[in-house]
Amino acid sequence: MSDILAQPLALPCGAIIPNRLAKAAMTEGLATPQGIPTPELERLYGLWSDGGAGLLLTGNIQVDADHLERPGNVIVDREPDEAMRKALASWAQVATRGGNHLWAQIAHAGRQTQKNVNPHPKAPSPVKLGLPGGQFGEPVALTVPEIEDIVRRFGICAAAVKEAGFTGVQVHSAHGYLLSQFLSPRSNQRSDHYGGALENRARALLDVVATVREAVGPEFPVAVKLNSADFQKGGFAFEDSLQVAQWLEAASVDLIEISGGTYEQPKLLGAEGIEEEEPQQVKQSTLMREAYFVDFALAMQEKVSIPLMVTGGFRRRDAMEQAISGGGADLVGIGRPMCVVTDAARQILEGREELPRFENQLSLLPPWLSFLNRFKAIRTMATFGVQYWFYAQLDKLGHNGKPEPEMSVFAATKLIMSLQKKILGAR
Repeated sequence: MSDILAQPLALPCGAIIPNRLAKAAMTEGLATPQGIPTPELERLYGLWSDGGAGLLLTGNIQVDADHLERPGNVIVDREPDEAMRKALASWAQVATRGGNHLWAQIAHAGRQTQKNVNPHPKAPSPVKLGLPGGQFGEPVALTVPEIEDIVRRFGICAAAVKEAGFTGVQVHSAHGYLLSQFLSPRSNQRSDHYGGALENRARALLDVVATVREAVGPEFPVAVKLNSADFQKGGFAFEDSLQVAQWLEAASVDLIEISGGTYEQPKLLGAEGIEEEEPQQVKQSTLMREAYFVDFALAMQEKVSIPLMVTGGFRRRDAMEQAISGGGADLVGIGRPMCVVTDAARQILEGREELPRFENQLSLLPPWLSFLNRFKAIRTMATFGVQYWFYAQLDKLGHNGKPEPEMSVFAATKLIMSLQKKILGAR
């Protein structure tokens, strides 16, 4: 067994995570059209709970039904009724049966809401997402009372999941979702006290953290998923991230998960964006180049003392061990491999050297058409197509308890688009 990865992790609030491997947050799309957890969602998380990870992070639980990351998100945007309470409690019970932690990732999609969900999503400023294809609508700037209401909803959601039996929450402020949009000068062009200087752009996030902490109390884990950078010219830079991390530590956050990128620059997926990647001022370590954000963890470790989690690209056990022993990380997140190998964490803990890299076998285009990837629209479609393949694996796990790794990207895309259309039609 890997001794380093098997060590427990004590958080500042007093909670203890049994080992150093986490199932990273991945959107599931398995809720009802009204956002209620389903038996399929329970089946999926039961498999993961049996799979050996010390921490399971859920996909986006949305605090606003009009701003979904995708159809099929769980939605807790008001005081839950009896049906929602029972569904949340049942989900939490199954998802912790292995003795692991279960943290609810709570989020608001902002301008990254699909147009078929909301043609005019609310955002810090009316800056449209710069992606080809017209999948996202024209955003409308939030008013101050609307921002305050969103902050309140984060607190309601956090209290609800705690009552249901979840063991922690993670506030999503990365990947271009609403709180991340506030942090970025590209998407936040406000002139009031929520825009301009970094302390103003971080205000919405810090208000949410304060509200969540008040809702759950001092002994309940509160984490934040934070971009190391947007990797876009004029966007949220690593120097900004270091400062925000220090403010989060002062605000009693127990763990920061370091990630990066947005839909426009999907660094989190290891994919090429629609524009040239903006380099960041971070020292390059001699560590293995497998993990996307390990150098940022090393640099952030010099500024904060709270635990850090790094997700993105991990497949090799020795790279995971190195990230914990000398790479600035306290937890390692595993994502895509667990869409097929649900006990990937246990296998790594028991000595498996490397997890499969399914991305290497996936392509939306046949080889003789691969030259089309030079076009931005095709590149964007290909990135989403691969993502839909992983969505389809989660759908199969939830319904049948088994993945279908032989499924083509085209078939997976067709399946997910059909399911999303069905959910939207029933809302």
